[in-house]
Amino acid sequence: MLIALIGLGTWQVQRLRWKTDVIEHITRAERDPPIALTADPMPYAKVVAEGHLRGDLAALYGAEVRETPAGPKMGAHLIVPLERDGMPPLLVDRGWVPLAPTKPLDLPAGPVSVTGFVHPPEFAGSFSATDNLAERHFYTLNPTAIATALRLPVAEPFVLVALGPAPASLWPEPAHRLPHPPNNHLAYVVTWYGLAATLLVIFVVYARKGTRNA
Repeated sequence: MLIALIGLGTWQVQRLRWKTDVIEHITRAERDPPIALTADPMPYAKVVAEGHLRGDLAALYGAEVRETPAGPKMGAHLIVPLERDGMPPLLVDRGWVPLAPTKPLDLPAGPVSVTGFVHPPEFAGSFSATDNLAERHFYTLNPTAIATALRLPVAEPFVLVALGPAPASLWPEPAHRLPHPPNNHLAYVVTWYGLAATLLVIFVVYARKGTRNA
C-alpha cells in the first residue's frame, strides 16, 4: 500500500508539471499576437488561418444554455469547415448559436481570416451522448469523425476555435478568451504523499507496540 500511495503521489507530481506547462503556454498565447497556422501546431496555440467557409456543411457541437436578450436559450457551437488551397479542410468552431436563432447567422461567402486557438481532438467515452448524424449535431469534438460524417476529405486532426468580440446583431458568439484548465494536482500530491506518511507513522507505532509486547 505504501508503494502504491507513493506511486500515485509521484504520478501527480508529473501531472502537476505537465499542467503547469500547459497553463504557462496558454498565458503566453493570450499575451502574444496570433501566429500563422502550421501543419503541426501546439494545443491551445493562438493562430490565424485563411480560406473559404463552407456554410452548406455547417454542423453543431454540444449543448449549452446561455442568456440572450430574449431570455435563456438552449444552443450549441457552430462548426463550419474552412477550405484552404492545397491543404486539408479545417473545422472551425465559430461560436455559440441558439437552436432557435432570433438573429441571422453570419456566414461570409468570400475569403476570410479566422483568429482562434487550436483545440485538440476529443474522443467519445462510455457515457458520451450519441451524435445525431441526420441533423449534423455532434456531442464529441472529434474532427475526424465530424469530417467523415460531413463527407469531407481527411480534415486536420484538431479544431480551430474562433476568438473575437460578441457580435451586436448576428450569431454566432465566438469565444472571448483561451480556456484555462483547473490545476488541482498539487492538492492531489499532498493527499497521496500525506496518506503515505500517515500509513508509515501507523506502521511504526504498530511495530513499536509489537516490540514492547514481545
